[in-house]
Amino acid sequence: MRRKIMYSILDIDLDYFNLMCDSGNQLRRLLGWAGCPVSTVVERHNHAFVRWRKRWRADNVAPTHILHVDEHHDMMDQRRQTNIGNFMFHAMRTWPECRVHWLVQQAIDSPAIWIEDDVWDELCHRFTYGARRPAKWPKPQLVSVCTSQEFVAPDLARELMEVVKEFRLDERGRKTPNKTQRATK
Repeated sequence: MRRKIMYSILDIDLDYFNLMCDSGNQLRRLLGWAGCPVSTVVERHNHAFVRWRKRWRADNVAPTHILHVDEHHDMMDQRRQTNIGNFMFHAMRTWPECRVHWLVQQAIDSPAIWIEDDVWDELCHRFTYGARRPAKWPKPQLVSVCTSQEFVAPDLARELMEVVKEFRLDERGRKTPNKTQRATK
């Protein structure tokens, strides 16, 4: 019997850090846990979904887990066209085996109020949320970051992007050296 392979995405929207103390270090800890370089940085969150689909089509695998680190659940409508408010809905519909955990400090609402009841009944058993990552959640094979410039103060965005750069791939697909690692060598 073949063992099912887990493929996981860590999806971070920088607006998650808006009200958080010590935001830069919180992001650094999250990316450190991932153990995987940031491969995608986008300005609009639905553009990350486009890149995920291309990646999984090329590799012929579907993600089994998405850790969605965001101030919003991004399941605010069922429109056919993906947008910044519904792309997580499309991810769950595209990959029917995929579990999503919305990592959020304080949930502002639930996808259940935005999605039709019969559709939500199909999705709700694969969607969880809370302020902590679920125990034994798999580490990601892909990390994407959304800058959400219209939702993040410029000073905070600059601070967080400096952290992202420490965990970013360069143009040749190599991890860029971590500033703190270079300083200690």
